[in-house]
Amino acid sequence: MAAAETNSPHSLATASGLLLGTTGAAMAVGALIGAAFGSWEIGLLVGALAGIPLSIAVVYRVYTGGTQ
Repeated sequence: MAAAETNSPHSLATASGLLLGTTGAAMAVGALIGAAFGSWEIGLLVGALAGIPLSIAVVYRVYTGGTQ
């Protein structure tokens, strides 16, 4: 039995890449801001904590069409 095709051009790899890329970018920005204030480690942590909901929001917008 063949798997049912979806109408979405996105795949699980797309979602994974968006999650990892957005979280990584938020961590990098957080580390840079933290380094400017003297502690890149704290900035990295704050970037990771902020990047998780941000990445979920990005995936949600991509998969729902982003028109709101």
